[in-house]
Amino acid sequence: MSIENKVFSGDTLKVGYRFQRHWDNSMAYAFFCAELGAGLYFVSMLLGSMIGMIAGLVVVSTGKPYFHLAHMGVPGKSWRAMLRPDRSWISRGLWALAGMVAFSVLYLLCLAFGEQFGIRPDSALLWVLQILSGAFTLAVMVYQGFAMSHSSAIAIWSSAIMPMASLLYSLVVGVAVVRVLLPAPQAAALTGSLELLLLGLAVMHLMLLHSGWHGSPGARTSIELLLQTLYAKWFWGAVVAAGIVLPALLLWFAPSSAAVTVIVAVGILAGFMAWRILIFKIGVYEPIMSMNPFRSANT
Repeated sequence: MSIENKVFSGDTLKVGYRFQRHWDNSMAYAFFCAELGAGLYFVSMLLGSMIGMIAGLVVVSTGKPYFHLAHMGVPGKSWRAMLRPDRSWISRGLWALAGMVAFSVLYLLCLAFGEQFGIRPDSALLWVLQILSGAFTLAVMVYQGFAMSHSSAIAIWSSAIMPMASLLYSLVVGVAVVRVLLPAPQAAALTGSLELLLLGLAVMHLMLLHSGWHGSPGARTSIELLLQTLYAKWFWGAVVAAGIVLPALLLWFAPSSAAVTVIVAVGILAGFMAWRILIFKIGVYEPIMSMNPFRSANT
């Protein structure tokens, strides 16, 4: 059955597919800021880039809360989302975000001003703060994927691919952006790592397309929406071409060019943003009743 023959019931009582619209563009922007900022901070911390760590922390601590609050109907009650970490990935994520910001700020302050207070660069305190900030940052990088995969009613999300996608995109955008901030020799040294991560992204998208196409009716409908409607040009043009293929080719032919470094980062960011929006747009609930024609046992 092609996408033109699918029944989309909208807000009616007809049997059919219903789009999820609880998470819209503002949530896509919040997810984007969280994974971009966390990935940039994590990669920068591993490479010892102070400016990268600061930039990543600023993106996480400003963009993520702003777009979350813009999405919520009653922002004043948003703190209640933290009360059920035993049941909700959103609650766990908020605690992870709070831990990342708190320990990362302490870590950066100790790096910048610690020697004035007797905190040496090789002190145990700095090591503990680095471990804690890194652990909470990793949690921020993946928790949104776990929150999506927990949505069993939306088949295309209910997959282990979602946390993997969050982690991969966080690392890819983190490496791509930090290459812009580093001196040319250090940026060139990261070329191979970025190429491997782009390959991982390509494999992840193939896994998602394959599992969705051969999955439940709702998952297949989501893939058909992605490949057969107006979303197709954004998927192939922005996510695949601008976000994976073009950066990989540029890195292959001109890995040490400063201009290529910037173009690669912009292309990957554009592809990531398109992906974050599209994965929400194509989310449909599984139909309550089967819409397949009834076949008797004798036919």
